[in-house]
Amino acid sequence: MDLILWRHAEAEDWQPDDAHRGSDLDRALTARGEKQAARMAVWLDRQLPEGARILVSPARRCEQTALALGRKYKIRAELGPDAPPSQLLELVQWPVNKLPILVIGHQPALGQVIAQLLGLQESECAVKKGALWWLRHRAREGGAQTVVVTVQSPEVL
Repeated sequence: MDLILWRHAEAEDWQPDDAHRGSDLDRALTARGEKQAARMAVWLDRQLPEGARILVSPARRCEQTALALGRKYKIRAELGPDAPPSQLLELVQWPVNKLPILVIGHQPALGQVIAQLLGLQESECAVKKGALWWLRHRAREGGAQTVVVTVQSPEVL
């Protein structure tokens, strides 16, 4: 199974006491974030298999990131900003799902999933805004492995 974790691109700042600006889910991408999403989308569109499922957090910034890719996607409440990593892994049916799945979501959940799947000592891995981690589950020598296929950042594309 291939699991591609894409953190939304740079978004507007928001503070919980900033009620006149709406909720955290309403935050939009900045102009820089739109460029990050577009740059990553060009690279990802060439790499992502046609049959890949794309699941997106209901946050506006995540949907805007997904729109840059120009493929069909499903918004899933289970991927919201406060979602636990266990919920993400259950949603994508890791590691038994046969289809590649792209998840567009948030920190810290994405970093927590990466740390868990790679067996890192830390509970969370840093994921830059707009960056992508491509992980693959495979059977090897009678055991299971999670390997890193690639890590991409929009700044280097």
